[in-house]
Amino acid sequence: MNSQKWLSINFFTFFFTWGVFMPYWTGYLTNAKGLSVTSASVIMGAGMLARAFSTFALFPRATSKYSMQKVLRLLALLSFAALVLYIPFNSFYSLLTITVLFSLIYPNLLPAMESSASILMQKDKVHYGKSRSFGSVGFMFALLFIGGVTAIWDEQAILWTMLAALAIIMLTYSRPMPASLSEIPLRTTKENSVKWKELFTSKQFIIILTLTVLIQGSHASYNNYGFIYLQDIGVNSLYIGIILNVAVIFEIVFFLIADKLFSNKKVSWMFLLAGIGATIRWIGIYLFPSVWMFILTQALHSVSFGVAHYAFIQYISRTLDKRLIPAAQGIYAALSMSLSSAVLTLTGGYLYDIEPKLAFLGMAFCTVPAIILIVLSRKKFSY
Repeated sequence: MNSQKWLSINFFTFFFTWGVFMPYWTGYLTNAKGLSVTSASVIMGAGMLARAFSTFALFPRATSKYSMQKVLRLLALLSFAALVLYIPFNSFYSLLTITVLFSLIYPNLLPAMESSASILMQKDKVHYGKSRSFGSVGFMFALLFIGGVTAIWDEQAILWTMLAALAIIMLTYSRPMPASLSEIPLRTTKENSVKWKELFTSKQFIIILTLTVLIQGSHASYNNYGFIYLQDIGVNSLYIGIILNVAVIFEIVFFLIADKLFSNKKVSWMFLLAGIGATIRWIGIYLFPSVWMFILTQALHSVSFGVAHYAFIQYISRTLDKRLIPAAQGIYAALSMSLSSAVLTLTGGYLYDIEPKLAFLGMAFCTVPAIILIVLSRKKFSY
């Protein structure tokens, strides 16, 4: 199997599980396990903090000692084993413990897959956007699939679907992987200690990281309150899943054409486009609180999320040495995709209680500073 095909298949299978876990796990805890919304939120919040810690500290350490092939296989096996623990337990504290354990392991598959993609871009010249679009298809398929199986059976089907999907991932990882993923990193103590210093003493990297924290973090209200916001403005629950999938469809289209449109663009230009798109998106929902405006702004997901993510991937692939990529991916996953979302979810929840549309306006207070930072820094730091 060539590297491009391998990456496409494994992006699809991983993001299928991501499409089960991210939107539906709170619903699984409340409906299948009988927890209150408050208890489930505490558990998911604790899991998000565990995820931030593991992707920031544990993932880079693992990839500095083992090949990416071994890391992927071990993560899949341990994730499946941790997930099985949900079957017999139902109490709050047991589910809290299991979720923290699962969140210390499973989310690391995200930076592991992205790091694999970056390595294959460098070594085998694969097209990132082409393969990443398969991940978006997997995510979209998961949204539709879970909606169907829970309508036929109940929310317990969420767990069984997740278990089956992780079993498939273990099977695909057991097959031969691209040779570049089996390379064992150098294990010098000096190198392992220096790579963190290299990243955090690089002003250019700090700026890029700050931009991803602001722009990707601004999706917190959409990710956590988009469903109930649509309910509040009177959308039938039957159509909400379809509306949310509009964003994924535009994301798929973007990743299919991203390599052709943006592979030669400056990273700063891509981040500027993402920042402007995100600002228009959140302000649009605030100014025109209607289902039609929400659907219209879904098209901007390909810009606010897709372009920002693609810009970061291009930056680390073009700029960083291979040995620094896993550490950079771990930092990105921990700070930009986890910790910033946790903080802004709390902020968005406070604003949502005041008035639902304020939760989206609040996110623009992250994207506007990002735009200003890009304008002020792009020439000085040449990114």
